Amino acid sequence: MSELMGICLERYRGVEFMEILTSRFGKVSITEGDLITFKEGLLGFSGLRTFVILDDPQDDIFAWLQSCEDANVAFPVLEPELFGASKTFKISSRDLHQIESDSNEKCVFFNIITIPEDPTNMTANLKAPVVINIQKRLARQCVLQDNKLAIREPIFTKLQQRVVQNPSETIKSKMDHLGVTVKLPKAPEPSAEL
Repeated sequence: MSELMGICLERYRGVEFMEILTSRFGKVSITEGDLITFKEGLLGFSGLRTFVILDDPQDDIFAWLQSCEDANVAFPVLEPELFGASKTFKISSRDLHQIESDSNEKCVFFNIITIPEDPTNMTANLKAPVVINIQKRLARQCVLQDNKLAIREPIFTKLQQRVVQNPSETIKSKMDHLGVTVKLPKAPEPSAEL
């Protein structure tokens, strides 16, 4: 763990807790079981190998793929089901081997989102999803060979439609049962001063 930004906080009931520093959420307490290892790093970030997916309860849309080695590196992510894409993902046997999985069904998929200054122009990278073997906590960003998948798929309208169709269900509601995210604590409500 020495290469991580984390420091061991304590050991409680056999679980070692550590703290990582993030530029977006400050200090976050995680366990070793929360860590996700990218043996080869992410595309463009090959030196960063250890990440965690953070679920901010104040954000109904995105989770964050946060580097445990660089506080300033975090990517908003969404599940590809929102775009109807995960059913078409064909992961190569080489990619599956890298994360020690034998099938797509045993994996969870996320798409990295780019949010420019004008959020109506946000896009999802459908061409290179993050694929996670939950049991082994191993992940890989896989470049798919399907030319119909876009690197910059516009998603703002799809997000709007999803919110209008299911206003009572958060966009990231499926993430809760996947066992892959670390729920951040809710910020305390501001107290009303007399």
